[in-house]
Amino acid sequence: MLIQTQEQGKVFSQVLNNANREPVSIVISLSRQRAFVYVGNRLAIDSPICSGKRTGMTPKGQFTILEKDLNHRSTIYGNFVDNLGRVVKAGVSTRIDSAPSGTHFVGAPMKRFLRMTLKGIGLHAGYLPGYPDSHGCIRLPADMATIIYNMVPLGTPVVVE
Repeated sequence: MLIQTQEQGKVFSQVLNNANREPVSIVISLSRQRAFVYVGNRLAIDSPICSGKRTGMTPKGQFTILEKDLNHRSTIYGNFVDNLGRVVKAGVSTRIDSAPSGTHFVGAPMKRFLRMTLKGIGLHAGYLPGYPDSHGCIRLPADMATIIYNMVPLGTPVVVE
């Protein structure tokens, strides 16, 4: 169920074009469900997000982009599939679910993953229902995830507030 309609993202191309010459930083507003990407002190991207479904699932604080993985998959959340790739049990957690006989775990796709914590929290492309609904990661619309992934270098500072 959609609780609120999120305003579409905005890309400020004139600012974005300076990303190679000035430092890039990211600010995540959990209360507004928005990501703001700055080049220097100018706003380059304003995007809707989807954060953790419960308070504390998306940690607040100061982070750094530690890893970039174009085709990352979750090691915790996904599906149990058979040898033909058919889903036998969907939406599982390796922390609580056991694989049915003859199946194996396939992690949920997290395209354009930008890791912020050693415990696996990061930004990535994903579904945005209009309210916090992730397991802690910060989901972005696919088009915004592509732009951000391509412009953000390792070591980029991220503030989650």
